[in-house]
Amino acid sequence: MIKPDRLKKGDKVAIVSLSRGLLGEDKFIHILDIAKERLEREYGLQVVVMPNALKGINYLNEHPEARAEDLMNAFKDKTIKVIINAIGGDDTIRLLPYIDFDIIKNNPKVFMGFSDTTVNHFMMYKAGLVSYYGGSLMNNWGEYVEINEYTKESLDKAFFNPQDTYELKPSKYCSYVDKKVRWGIDNINVKRTVEEDTSGYEVLQGRGRVQGKLLGGCIETFIYLIGTPLWPTLEEWKDKILFIEVSDEEESELPEYYFAWILRNLEAQGIFNVIKGIIFGKPPVKEKYDAYKEILFDIVSTDGKHQDLPIIYNVNFGHAYPIGIIPIGLDCELDCENKTITILEKITN
Repeated sequence: MIKPDRLKKGDKVAIVSLSRGLLGEDKFIHILDIAKERLEREYGLQVVVMPNALKGINYLNEHPEARAEDLMNAFKDKTIKVIINAIGGDDTIRLLPYIDFDIIKNNPKVFMGFSDTTVNHFMMYKAGLVSYYGGSLMNNWGEYVEINEYTKESLDKAFFNPQDTYELKPSKYCSYVDKKVRWGIDNINVKRTVEEDTSGYEVLQGRGRVQGKLLGGCIETFIYLIGTPLWPTLEEWKDKILFIEVSDEEESELPEYYFAWILRNLEAQGIFNVIKGIIFGKPPVKEKYDAYKEILFDIVSTDGKHQDLPIIYNVNFGHAYPIGIIPIGLDCELDCENKTITILEKITN
């Protein structure tokens, strides 16, 4: 896997809208202003908004090729060092026919986003490029008032001051979806309410330490990926650490039965037979915390008989709040006795 270079002041960052075109709608454009000022003032980056990124929901829905064109042009531009996706959605798989994997491979740079952007991360993985799950423009870089300290530290240690190893530590605070500050110009000075998180990481099963390269994303998107050229073969899944998480919208939260269906599909593929471990993101809906945990344990351990497969639950990434950064394709160690998750190499060069 090709690891991109760390970021430094003066680097150019491209903003793309690879899924739903929310960023280009009048009522959301202020989030771009917040993120752009922050990226330039606090991080010293030069912001370039790609030509199609602000064309809105309807246009980008009708023109997936325009979204892909922005992505390909951002990779081809030698002056651009980082690409940040605006927001997720539900149809990024439609970009697949327009992706040139050689362009991605031959022009390595930091790529970040989460949720439906999982599909783009699997594109990066197929091209052989390490990419970074987390840090979407609207959710994180454009967070109202300020980027929370946990995410800010994660961004710094991943992209600006990478260490030889990086421990993905549990956050001491959290916030569930019912405390989410809704996007709107009237809320730009409203800071999200948080509560103390005393749970930490939960080891559902497993002993000792295991190591493997990270691969995964938002589990709902797997249904788009399975059966396409983006979905890894069973041999490619061998010795990986699978990371999975679920989305956070109250009106479309992942039903327990659907979550179980996807897990059973992974079991039927034989993936749980060959991976080294599982890390599961903090459920963003508090009432689902125990339900998802029980289903995950029942299908992997009870039904699948994988009692020795380490599972660490309640990890801060994805749709949870706050989030860290998961580097796809890098070596990771799970320590079940000490409840730690450690990236065993620098996240960026």
